[in-house]
Amino acid sequence: MRAQGAYELGATHAFLELPGFAAGFSTHLKLEGLNPTGSIKLKVARAMVERAEADGVLPPGSRLIESTSGNLGIALASVCAAKGHQLSVITDPNANEHSIRFMRALGAEVTVVTEQDANGGFLQTRLRLLHRLLAEDPALVWLNQYTNPANPGAHRDGTAAEIFQGFGEPDWLFVGTGTSGTLMGCVEYVRRAGASTRVVAVDTLGSVTFGGPPGRRWIPGLGSSRRPEIYCDDGSFDKVLVEERDTVLMCRHVARTYGLLLGGSTGTVLAGLRAMRGAVEPGSTVLAIAPDLGDRYLDTVYDDDWVLARFGATDPAALLDIETTGAQV
Repeated sequence: MRAQGAYELGATHAFLELPGFAAGFSTHLKLEGLNPTGSIKLKVARAMVERAEADGVLPPGSRLIESTSGNLGIALASVCAAKGHQLSVITDPNANEHSIRFMRALGAEVTVVTEQDANGGFLQTRLRLLHRLLAEDPALVWLNQYTNPANPGAHRDGTAAEIFQGFGEPDWLFVGTGTSGTLMGCVEYVRRAGASTRVVAVDTLGSVTFGGPPGRRWIPGLGSSRRPEIYCDDGSFDKVLVEERDTVLMCRHVARTYGLLLGGSTGTVLAGLRAMRGAVEPGSTVLAIAPDLGDRYLDTVYDDDWVLARFGATDPAALLDIETTGAQV
């Protein structure tokens, strides 16, 4: 019998303070890396699959396909294994080997594309292959995290609700922007609740979501080489862009200062928070969503040779007193 009940409990209510992270206000993390598949993407995978099952799109034993840089693929592979569906994942060289092996261990078929697209990334290459495979096999089902309303819905009803019910109403909420599902879900929850929480969307320099030019990106998780359809900039949230070098510095700073190994997306979000600290009122309560932990980044963000090859030498002193160069949009 399939262990479908395992996905009735995909949430984590773990909140952790980072004492002294910034002067004048308290900084906290919501640790989504404690979810069963190691990232916040479990909520999205579960919500999209269960919505499609309820709508009759996914009968028993269906075959799914998805484009992902890692965490969603792992989450979907786990959900599909538990529910008896088959999964094909298209990813790229930015996905780390640990994630690819994780997906395959759960039974997913994984294809890694290597051709860069016109924007210097791999998303368009992944999507071209995905559309070709869909045309060749009409039985394949693409849930499409970039357009699926179950994506922000999972965070409205899950992530944001957990924050307000388990942590309380933060004065500031910093959210990373990849597909923008977490951001849009949190924005909707805050609006519906009539809360005064100021939401800040954090993205990587080189991502086009906020309207900037495309650029080469090395760290999976945040950013996109095309604007997600579910993203809607209604003016109700702030936006800040972070250089990937600052992501690396922040991850290493937190590791050395707090003994906490964070994923690249969390490093970006915290770098964005640090860049905007001057706007935060003294005495505020600030919460940042940490999508995953750092074990999947040991060969990249935390590897000296990998960092040196892509970002050049970094001053060890910067790890202790990091000054980020994030730009508010």
